[in-house]
Amino acid sequence: MKDTLKPGLKYEHKFLVPSSKTVPALYPEADEFLAMPEVFATGFLVGFLEWACIRCINPHIDWPNEQTVGTRINVTHQAATPPGLEVTASVELIEVDGRKLVFQVEARDSIEVISTGLHERFVINRDKFDAKVVEKLRR
Repeated sequence: MKDTLKPGLKYEHKFLVPSSKTVPALYPEADEFLAMPEVFATGFLVGFLEWACIRCINPHIDWPNEQTVGTRINVTHQAATPPGLEVTASVELIEVDGRKLVFQVEARDSIEVISTGLHERFVINRDKFDAKVVEKLRR
């Protein structure tokens, strides 16, 4: 981690929602999802917020040797967004506690706020992390 990894870092990320990021596409194996409205899926919204947080801090860690993994997410999904609209994530790093990073997050489409909340990530050493995953597979 670099000395620049401090609270106050902000990032804004934009994404045009395609049909492939809607509820029916989330788990196409699930008939229940296939029957649901074609709007930006909460699962993809979470990934979008994570993406913005990753982009926010990657210049401030030793990427790619250091990376971050999501460990907690507490967000609303308060409005539906159809494909074709652009969504914008605005994230701010509000806490650095050792390797733990906490972000305040918000997403909006071109009409309204669609999500607010907090997201927590941990800085990992990629080689050590991969070694633990391999060990887990051996059990």
